[in-house]
Amino acid sequence: MTMSSLADRPDPGAAPRTLLIRAAFRLEWFTVAWMVVEAVVALASGVTAGSISLIAFGLDSLIELTSACMLIWRLNVELRRGQSVAETAERAASRIGGALLLGLAAYIVVGAGWRLWTRQGAEFSWPGLLVSLAAIAIMWLLSRRKLRVAEALGSRALRVDTVESITCGWLSFVVLIGVLAQLALGAWWVDAVTSLVIVGLLIKEGREAWEAERADE
Repeated sequence: MTMSSLADRPDPGAAPRTLLIRAAFRLEWFTVAWMVVEAVVALASGVTAGSISLIAFGLDSLIELTSACMLIWRLNVELRRGQSVAETAERAASRIGGALLLGLAAYIVVGAGWRLWTRQGAEFSWPGLLVSLAAIAIMWLLSRRKLRVAEALGSRALRVDTVESITCGWLSFVVLIGVLAQLALGAWWVDAVTSLVIVGLLIKEGREAWEAERADE
């Protein structure tokens, strides 16, 4: 299955709910496949280069992988037991996703603070550059399709997952800028500062997941 086939399907708004759920399944399984690749490359290149921003990018990929797995679970619950029962699964998926994102933000703050305090830099990474560049295009196409299906289903958890895909696209853009700046400037502080920019995106995304959850209680 290609990204173009995902993005070019007919508008799901008029489709029966079962067809929408199947479309959501396809999107989440594609997300799982890509996030495995993204996480492995980002974490490996981040550890090799000593880059907090790349490691954070890889951890965010693992969080989005977790979110996609939770969405697959939630959709399975609806297919087996109905939409009303799936609401409980949806609330749990939304809350867990928000908690993971806030935890990642805390990790980045501690790691970046330590790097700035000890004046430790990172090396340039070609794999990090390539995976962040690919993620920008893939997340843009994937988030567009997810958003349309989420609106048609009225699924808060899928909307949260969509926001995570959008944020992943922005994260990949920030990481790309940081990697290019590292190549151009070679300054020790570039990676730590870039990773702190990521924190704002993660906190915003995590808070939105928790606030949406409280609004429904």
